[in-house]
Amino acid sequence: MIRPADLPPTIPVFPLPGALLLPRARLPLHIFEPRYLQMIDDCLKTDHRLIGMVQPRAQKAGDGRTLQSIGCAGRLTQLSETEDRRYMITLAGVSRYRITRELSGFEPYLKADVSWEGFDRDLGKPEVDTEFDRPAFLDLLDRYFDDQNLSTDWDSLKDADEELLLNSLSMLCPFDTEEKQALLEAPSLSTRRETVVTLMEFALRGGNSDETLQ
Repeated sequence: MIRPADLPPTIPVFPLPGALLLPRARLPLHIFEPRYLQMIDDCLKTDHRLIGMVQPRAQKAGDGRTLQSIGCAGRLTQLSETEDRRYMITLAGVSRYRITRELSGFEPYLKADVSWEGFDRDLGKPEVDTEFDRPAFLDLLDRYFDDQNLSTDWDSLKDADEELLLNSLSMLCPFDTEEKQALLEAPSLSTRRETVVTLMEFALRGGNSDETLQ
């Protein structure tokens, strides 16, 4: 377990559109760009082995920032190297963070000063959604997957606890980057579930994401 005192004030950040990481979830990544290969090499030399996943902004903010203000840091827990020196890695979600300053230095990848305040719950036990109606949710999910021509392992989904189920769907479903950012910033698991339900219902009605976020 990582304690709040173990969280560093500066971390490397990996801006990857559509790639969402949430606390206590796992994100597999295929690393092949030279700058990110170096990021992984440098990360392995640290005690914390944290990398901050974050969504890039569609447009540079007025303050010059190119990244969304909130991301989620994951601990590098698995790595395998291919013969042509690509990395297959897994990040285990640890905690969300808020970027206070984007840094530019000698490294070819981005770093940022970050604040972990306000995300203490991320380091705790799995969240529980006391109002989660599993049968109704799985019925909606069944219709959504059929509409989107998606497939999944229904048996494991039915048996998963609500946090694993909702967070996995938030990460894997084909929501757009703004919708995934909203799921990341959800203040509670119940809010994330309400957002997932809204997005799936809207897709079933044939809506588009631009309308969803208005």
